[in-house]
Amino acid sequence: MNRIYLSPPHMGGEEIGFVNEAFASNWIAPLGPNLEAFEREFAGYIGAPHAAAVSSGTAALHLALLLLGLRRGDEALCSTFTFAASANPIVQEGAVPVFIDSEAASWNMDPALLREELEERAEAGRPPPRAVIVVDLYGQSADYDPIREACARHGVPIIQDAAESLGATYKGEKTGRQGRLGVFSFNGNKIITTSGGGMLVSDDGAMIERARFLATQARDPAPHYQHSVIGFNYRMSNVLAGIGRGQLRVLPGRIEARKRNRAFYEAALGGLPGVRFMPLAGYGEPNYWLSCVTIDPEQFGATREDVRLALEAINVESRPVWKPLHLQPVFAGCKIRGGAVSERAFANGLCLPSGSSLTEDDLARICDTITSLP
Repeated sequence: MNRIYLSPPHMGGEEIGFVNEAFASNWIAPLGPNLEAFEREFAGYIGAPHAAAVSSGTAALHLALLLLGLRRGDEALCSTFTFAASANPIVQEGAVPVFIDSEAASWNMDPALLREELEERAEAGRPPPRAVIVVDLYGQSADYDPIREACARHGVPIIQDAAESLGATYKGEKTGRQGRLGVFSFNGNKIITTSGGGMLVSDDGAMIERARFLATQARDPAPHYQHSVIGFNYRMSNVLAGIGRGQLRVLPGRIEARKRNRAFYEAALGGLPGVRFMPLAGYGEPNYWLSCVTIDPEQFGATREDVRLALEAINVESRPVWKPLHLQPVFAGCKIRGGAVSERAFANGLCLPSGSSLTEDDLARICDTITSLP
């Protein structure tokens, strides 16, 4: 049986034309027409005035923290229910992450817990955190109105980690626009991919220009190589940007395909005892990047791990949901506000195959295996 992957790349056909243009013009290195066009087209798609294409979502997040002045010894708040890359750049700069748990309604950062943390710090006379990193989990936006209200009251900028939510909306506005800076990823498992790559967006043009400067080794304007600050090799290549341009054109169809996946799963599995889907909040439309379920072993008759292994036995990849960062050994000792919601989701949560190229036969094969377990 052919292997079914969790979320594989899905090329649309136009990508090769842009890549061939890069080869024909010899624009192989970073910078070039595709890169400039990809930044412009991406910014236009999400409605942001400024965008900088970089080598990864993690690089974009690192730059965002630097642009907000993160220094050694600072603290930054971060969603706990996410991939480690959301918090790694905090530690890499010698700063300290403080984790905020999820709300049950969306699995995203709980605005009430964020407000409690900020108010407690203020009452104790402690300085506000340098930034709050809010992650849009599994393709669904966090609830930004109360998050922005709490952060504005305490003068804390928001970095929106929209790596998983490209194409989703919050109250009619595309994700990535709800914070001071927005971060996207084009890793191979994302809804569109450039193989590796990311994007940093903002309303602040000066910030994006500074990001481009830092991302190209912070080279001063001089005929020789001169550097006054430390920079990074973070710019996206013109070749990969060409792939991104082609992928951006098929994004609406990729969202619809993943939405159909979730609808198929809900119809086939939604009535099973103990099986619950990740809740969808009413304030926006997700991009349905991954379809996730929780499995209550007492009600279902099998554990999340039983399901994962049964799928693996028929050559189907599935994966537990993110292990909360406050439970990760590398972040041992970091403060967590709350924790129970993400811990419960991790204990029983499973990501089902969600690629946009899945066929109905593929989906039926997956669902038949799950329904045969109890």
